[in-house]
Amino acid sequence: MARRRTADGPDGLLVVDKPAGHTSHDVVAVVRGIARTRRVGHAGTLDPMATGVLLLGLGRATRLLGHLALTEKEYLATVRLGQSTVTDDAEGDVTEAPGAGGLAPESVAAEVDRLTGALMQVPSKVSAVKIDGKRSYQRMREGEDVTLPPRPVTVHTFEVGAPTETTAPDGTRVTDLTARVVCSSGTYVRALARDLGAALGVGGHLTALRRTRVGPHDLTAARTLDQLRAELTPLTLAEAAAAAFPRWDVDARQATLLGNGARITTPELPKGPVAVFDPDERLIALVEADGERSRSLAVFV
Repeated sequence: MARRRTADGPDGLLVVDKPAGHTSHDVVAVVRGIARTRRVGHAGTLDPMATGVLLLGLGRATRLLGHLALTEKEYLATVRLGQSTVTDDAEGDVTEAPGAGGLAPESVAAEVDRLTGALMQVPSKVSAVKIDGKRSYQRMREGEDVTLPPRPVTVHTFEVGAPTETTAPDGTRVTDLTARVVCSSGTYVRALARDLGAALGVGGHLTALRRTRVGPHDLTAARTLDQLRAELTPLTLAEAAAAAFPRWDVDARQATLLGNGARITTPELPKGPVAVFDPDERLIALVEADGERSRSLAVFV
């Protein structure tokens, strides 16, 4: 299928392997320069310390981002037990360091199991969660004592490797765990590290985080910024939508109606966004079922 280019620049979805030390906004700025367009956005934020899969939309694909951000995510992480930090990761100052030598693996496994499934999780204080219109991290920087309410998340998988004892730079004896996490949108992996350490009575934080998948898009499809500088080849709108959402193929008449935002009678559709394609394999819209009729979420023609 031919790559689509609008008058404002490329049109499609990029799966980027974000480097450490860059914010998500930094990556957007770099890609704006590469693609020579302002119409670039990202789905889901990665902290500067984190690396891995970051989805960027170019042109009309920015309309997909809000829906792609709600899909399941997968991470590889390193959890350090024995120290707590103000940010729940290695970028923040250590607030407590009781140490964590000699932890029983069965005790760790039991607490990991309690942090798996449907949870009410308190987000990290240094997060992008808004409190009365202002980001939590902004309030923290201004010296406020931030209290965030818990919110529902789902941790589908929380697997940890064998504990490894080591000595932190400050001399504290700590225990490191490698972890694989599959979770719903809105889950904070560093909050899992914090809560695991708290449950074990030793404190905890993340020392490394790599996002390996967002929905169907994983590291095998991801490109570094240097690779994108050499060749910018976004997925087309049709390719991106077909990979991420259930599909509904319509005839030419239905495609015209849906392209004009009309509500039409639907077959039985899965819950959530559904990608609508016309007979020429063009992505027409994202819709969802509303009773027996369609409701447009985004129109692309």
